Amino acid sequence: MTVIINGKTVLYGIVGNPVRHSLSPAMHNAAFAELGENCVYLPFPVQDLDAGLQGLKALGVKGVSVTIPYKEAVIPLLDEIDSVARQIGAVNTVEIKDVDGKKYLCGSNTDWLGANRALSEKVQLRGAKVVLLGAGGSARAIGFGLLQQGAQVVLCSRTESRGRALAADLGCLWCPLADADTLHGDVLINATSVGMQPESDVSPVPATILSRFQVVMDIVYAPLATRLLMEAEVAGCQVINGLEMLLYQGVAQFELWTGKPAPVELMRQKLYQATGNVLGLKSGTGKR
Repeated sequence: MTVIINGKTVLYGIVGNPVRHSLSPAMHNAAFAELGENCVYLPFPVQDLDAGLQGLKALGVKGVSVTIPYKEAVIPLLDEIDSVARQIGAVNTVEIKDVDGKKYLCGSNTDWLGANRALSEKVQLRGAKVVLLGAGGSARAIGFGLLQQGAQVVLCSRTESRGRALAADLGCLWCPLADADTLHGDVLINATSVGMQPESDVSPVPATILSRFQVVMDIVYAPLATRLLMEAEVAGCQVINGLEMLLYQGVAQFELWTGKPAPVELMRQKLYQATGNVLGLKSGTGKR
């Protein structure tokens, strides 16, 4: 179904800087059209976050995704934040609610839901031993979600002070990234930008350790088949690429905004099409 944009069209979008490259419009607009929702999802490049949010309220926008570099900076600008997002310390979803003519910015986090759902298709998280690489906002959300599901998490990072601080916040173990080759477990997750274009020829860990893990997940999706994932497949691991987490956090956003079940497979298809990849190719999908 095609959405006819008119005076009743409801606006959603994604706020970040830069943001024009985002794949989120592809999946959200396809989902709105499939369900016959008179809605459109647009990229909103924002340099002044406070002014941008006030502008969205004034324009009647109903909700936005929040991406780099604003997931933490947006928190003090919100009227409400749910308990999970507060624990994580980052917001990636904002609802703009109208109560008696007054607009309220309400923040939540679906990144952890996206990671958990993608991982749960490959492994039982309760009791799983997970090595998580990184100490940024993505690692914080993923680590929180894993611990909520009863996984055992070891956090590895290059910067000791930041890594130890996050491990203390989460209540998990920490080790230097340089010592990652001494670790083993059920799952290895790269929550860093290592391997992202244009430096796609590097991996965060040596290929020799990958056979110690059953599942390897990379949140990088440009390129989709990162060096880490290609080496993990050679080592016999099941792999999960970065589009799967992006998909499922978007599914959770869509269902929060609309109150309706999201057309998951259509959203997945549109994401892969947007990257020029075909579903089913080796290293091309988390669904093998």
